[in-house]
Amino acid sequence: MEIHLIPAFQDNYIYLLRDPASDAVGVVDPGDAGPVVEELERRGWRLTHIFNTHHHADHVGGNGELKTRYGCPVIGARADAGRIADMETCLDEGETVLFGDEAASVIAVPGHTSGHIAFHFPRTGALFCGDTLFALGCGRLFEGTPAQMWDSLCKLRALPGGTRVYCGHEYTLSNARFAVTVDPDNRDLRTRADEVKALRDLGQPTIPSTIDAEARTNPFLRADVAAVQAAVGMAGAPAVEVFAEIRRRKDRA
Repeated sequence: MEIHLIPAFQDNYIYLLRDPASDAVGVVDPGDAGPVVEELERRGWRLTHIFNTHHHADHVGGNGELKTRYGCPVIGARADAGRIADMETCLDEGETVLFGDEAASVIAVPGHTSGHIAFHFPRTGALFCGDTLFALGCGRLFEGTPAQMWDSLCKLRALPGGTRVYCGHEYTLSNARFAVTVDPDNRDLRTRADEVKALRDLGQPTIPSTIDAEARTNPFLRADVAAVQAAVGMAGAPAVEVFAEIRRRKDRA
């Protein structure tokens, strides 16, 4: 499966997908239809699927225009059926949706929003996780609890390590600056922070990441690691409490 990043707004990423075997073409979280249409026309492709991870406007704002223009279905969480307009395919955790010759598994990942889902394409090894998991970070808890978000992140951490992580925003540089304050002795993190700065200095994206890289360097996935617990003064505390403290610190950063 081909995956192409489309920058939108200040720091959003929209993802354009194509299954070469079937010519199915999908878009993930089209907050703005304009750049999607431009990219489709440049490549000579016709959109067949719209995937939404959650209901926020910067992820669904282009749905209506794209649906009208291409006549393709809007796919999202059943829990968001009342918040995402014109959604035709409503899915729950554990269900799959066909995309050409591929099948995406739906993972419920509440925390950022109550109805948030992620799409995992196991054959391609790609995860579209919206605003739940970021490179070196995680989403703010607008509608969920720390326990919900920690459980959601643990689900994603359990995916195969080589899975590429396609998140909703280019927040990695600011996330890296924060991460080293709560995991200061992590050599992998220090190395990655330098790599992230170099990429951003060149105007290059830091996405995709991988599950393995996040497990080794993202403090929000490491709340059950002794070194992180000690660094935030919570040695031996329950992981969800450590996660909540790290999230509180990031909110104040």
